[in-house]
Formats: sequence, C-alpha cells, structure tokens
Amino acid sequence: MTTSTQVVGNCRKLGAPKVFYIAADMASPEAPESVVQFALDKLGGLDYLVLNHIGGAPAGTRARSPQATRWLMQVNFLSYVQLTSLALPSLTDSKGSLVVVSSLLGRVPTSFSTPYSAAKFALDGFFGSLRRELDVQDVNVAITMCVLGLRDRASAAEAVRGVTRVKAAPGPKAALAVIRGGATRAAGVFYPWRFHLLCLLRRWLPRPRAWFIRQELNVTAAAAA
Repeated sequence: MTTSTQVVGNCRKLGAPKVFYIAADMASPEAPESVVQFALDKLGGLDYLVLNHIGGAPAGTRARSPQATRWLMQVNFLSYVQLTSLALPSLTDSKGSLVVVSSLLGRVPTSFSTPYSAAKFALDGFFGSLRRELDVQDVNVAITMCVLGLRDRASAAEAVRGVTRVKAAPGPKAALAVIRGGATRAAGVFYPWRFHLLCLLRRWLPRPRAWFIRQELNVTAAAAA
C-alpha cells in the first residue's frame, strides 16, 4: 500500500512546488467537511475535485448484510455527496471540474456485489441529475464520470480472490485515462474502452443468461464467501 509520505514524495518529483494532504476516514459523516475546509484554507479555492476514495467489501453473499451495506453507502456514496455539496460553491467560482471515479458495476449489475453495485449506481444517478441541474442553471462546472473496471491493486485483488475470472487492468493506465478525462472536461471516461460497448449492450440484454455470468464468476466460491 502506498503511504501518504510516498505520495507527497512522488508529487514533488513530478515538479509540485507545494504538497498538502490530510488523512480522513470517510466512514465518518464529519470527515468531508474537514477535508474540504482544509483544501480551501491551504489552496484558497478549488479548480478540481477528484472523488476517488473507496470502501471495499469481500465479494460474496455475506457482504450484503445491512451493516455492510450501510457502511459502504456512507463511504462510497454519501461522502461523495457531502464533498460535492461543500466544494460546489468554490468550483462554481472557478468554473472548475468534478471528476467522479466510479465502476462498471454502477452501470451493469453483476452477481455477488450487491451493496457495492448499489452505491455505484447511486453515484451515477446523483451526478447525472446534478449535471442536468447545473446545465439548466448555466453553472459552468464540468462533471466527468469515470467507469473503470478491476484494477491491479492488492486490495482489489484480495477482495475478489477466487470469485471472478476477470483480468485486472493496469492501474497507472486507468489513472492516466481519468486525468485526461478531467483535464478535457469529458462527460465520461471508460477504461478499458470496451466497457462503453458493454454499457450500450446492456440496453438490449438487460438480463443476461446464467451461463454467461458463470463465464466471469466462480459461482461456487462466491456463494460460499
């Protein structure tokens, strides 16, 4: 796992004259306000808000308990809403950008990821509606929704170990796609690009056959989890 000190060091190597960071637990409803206020105090305003934090849960039937779902919704959805609401006035002043890192599971539901998928679908609905509200009000704040797949991070791999047969995509390439999308104020980013086709295909095949699902999942392992 990359530490905050390593991130700061990497930013300086890339030429950043100053680097600020704050540690926060997004499972706490009080954390978003302290994070945004810290950024405003240090930077004087915001041009970008990149929402990329995530709370993971092991894949399987046990992961859909009410307690796990409530925790995931706070970390993966409600904290995004809080951060956006708090940062929006500054982003409006700067005509800035919101970059929301979501998942294919927020567009295409899959088995054994119920609460995680629910939180990602909520992101898609919230920010899709917010984009329309801003357009109607002539507020020049761009919203970039990033639809990503499984990345080659240790934590992600551990969460789905033995459950999915899907290959992980390179993390640095996914990050570069997110950066490009935010910098160009693109409405959407799909990485890998074939995910865009999958999202379009779902409109014609809303309920895939069980045999198709089994090609991507180890159903026995997931049900036992």
